[in-house]
Amino acid sequence: MPSTFPTPTSPQLEAQLVAYNVRRLMARHGITYDEVVEASGLDGRTIRGIARGEKKPHAKTMHRLAEAFGVSADELYADAATFAAARFDEATNPLVGQVAESHPEVFEGWSSQDFAELYSRFGRGGEFTEEGALEAAHRMNQKRQVLSQVRVVLESAEGPLLAEFVELLFKRMQVDR
Repeated sequence: MPSTFPTPTSPQLEAQLVAYNVRRLMARHGITYDEVVEASGLDGRTIRGIARGEKKPHAKTMHRLAEAFGVSADELYADAATFAAARFDEATNPLVGQVAESHPEVFEGWSSQDFAELYSRFGRGGEFTEEGALEAAHRMNQKRQVLSQVRVVLESAEGPLLAEFVELLFKRMQVDR
């Protein structure tokens, strides 16, 4: 028997997902539509239409919204299950929050996705210790620094050489497995 409810198309689902996340971020930051308009520079009708899920926003609009909320654009597309898992990880690994509060310099510039990744990890042999959480955070910072450097090199004249080197290393890893 066919469903009496319309099946949303992919753009409709995407618009609803973005709407959920815009409303979630507004609630998390305790800000109004007007404050989002001011922070993003977008039109109020645009913000309200996005928050109602009436239309799928353009990439440039998504970027401006993400900047207004201080998150990556990817967070505007994350589904609710992702946040439920992140809340579970945070609740079961509270030491990460304590370490972040006592060592704010280590976590400077971290996004909610970075914290979610750290919360989802375990230390060697089980729960994190303070030392283990800091070690994992430092490794994540090192990787982020390397990725930032790679982005710069890829945009330079040396980009093709780096791409070949990465391809060679990747193939080597595949052979070793």
